[in-house]
Amino acid sequence: MTGSEDSPSFRLAYVPGVMPAKWVRIWNERQPDVPLTLLSVPAAEASDVLRDGAADAGLVRLPVDRTVFSAIPLYTETTVVVVPKDHLITAAEEVSTEDLADDVVWQPLDDVLEWERLPGKPAVERPATTADAIELVAAGVGVLVVPQSLARLHHRRDLTYRPLVDAPQSSVALSWPEDATTDLVEDFIGIVRGRTVNSTRGRTRPQPEQAGKTAKTEKDAKSGKDAKSGKGRAEAAARRKPPAGARAAKGGAKGAPKSGAKGRGKPRRRS
Repeated sequence: MTGSEDSPSFRLAYVPGVMPAKWVRIWNERQPDVPLTLLSVPAAEASDVLRDGAADAGLVRLPVDRTVFSAIPLYTETTVVVVPKDHLITAAEEVSTEDLADDVVWQPLDDVLEWERLPGKPAVERPATTADAIELVAAGVGVLVVPQSLARLHHRRDLTYRPLVDAPQSSVALSWPEDATTDLVEDFIGIVRGRTVNSTRGRTRPQPEQAGKTAKTEKDAKSGKDAKSGKGRAEAAARRKPPAGARAAKGGAKGAPKSGAKGRGKPRRRS
């Protein structure tokens, strides 16, 4: 388990564009005694951070080395092209890479998309970061293709974006070293997969002693219910069955001779 046994903690790395707030909120509700520390890391460094043990798990961009890391894909992002607000392509709701043929398309060194061939005109250099490329687009030089979350992260009032329908896409996953699947990692897996706190697949469940008490309580409740049910049936039967005196009176009346019937009487005395 991460940290000391007396004061465990959980460290979660995340890459730019990923918003972990919802999962962190659920963690804090379920694990109030285990603080969660967020580590913002560049996408290209996320694997090293996890491999070196600086974080217990990470919200990263695929692909990852599956011989080292486990990964649970969470979602795939829409790819967009970022342009000045007065660019011609803003007249369309979505565009294709062919629509960028006359534009310089920047590819920063921290690009997270895997291109077979970059569209548009080749740039003379590659900006160091996505933020640097955004500045160039804002200056009216070229366009930038990124996952939608990065376009939102670097939002500017003088820029906008449109979906690029035939561009590569980026997928986000929860990843961690395969040989370091701790109890806390399992807890976080349950959160991102939407399991409830009482899920049978989650780690948070009654301890054996508590489970035994629960089973005993349920058994006692069932026994009480059965006893109450049996008592109710006995009372109902008693209400239907007449008292013993009434049965005897009824039987005697039934066996007595009817009024007016001839009897044997006394024997006649001989003279």
